Amino acid sequence: MNKWHIFDSAAELDAALQANLSAALERDISERGRASLAVSGGSTPRGLFQQLSQTPLDWTKVDITLVDERWVDAESPDSNERLVRETLLCNKAETANFIGLKSAPENADDGVVEAIARVTGISLPFSTVVLGMGGDGHTASWFPQAVNLQELLDPEAQNPVAATEPVTAPHQRITLTMHAVLNARNIIIHITGNEKREVINSAAARGYPIAAVLNQTTTPVSIWWTP
Repeated sequence: MNKWHIFDSAAELDAALQANLSAALERDISERGRASLAVSGGSTPRGLFQQLSQTPLDWTKVDITLVDERWVDAESPDSNERLVRETLLCNKAETANFIGLKSAPENADDGVVEAIARVTGISLPFSTVVLGMGGDGHTASWFPQAVNLQELLDPEAQNPVAATEPVTAPHQRITLTMHAVLNARNIIIHITGNEKREVINSAAARGYPIAAVLNQTTTPVSIWWTP
């Protein structure tokens, strides 16, 4: 059974999740010498990132990467890297080691080898992976109609990242695979709104991609939610 953390407001959720993540990072810095965090984009984590950026940690010992990225320039408003640089990699966290997924090739498929090399250099297991979720039940860039969805969801697949075409959303993507997401000490699903709570609750019955995370027993999962 996945544990729910329910809050009255986004501000309360952000503060509690900031405390949880900073404790996980501090623990791994103490125990392993380095810590690592994989984060998602979108509007939901913006407040969390701003709070986390103010956390007094030895950020030089923290690796931060993305759960997934749109294959767009880092200056694009659609870029998750841009969001992270503007809201998280600043203030006290400006010295964190950021590992982006986007590289120079025109097509995402041609950037996979470099992305694998980058992610392989991160201190693993991740201290925490923070996932978001869309109204269609996708998480990371595991979209329901993607041709290679089963490859992305295969926990035995060896590559930590893969390219994909969402079909139902713009831009090619590059994303962590299920194999990489499960290589974490904890997985957090960060969502807001009653619609997304209903999606989570019906995910298994409807076969949504997020169900693959909820149903696995390798890595602990908690759901952080506010209306």
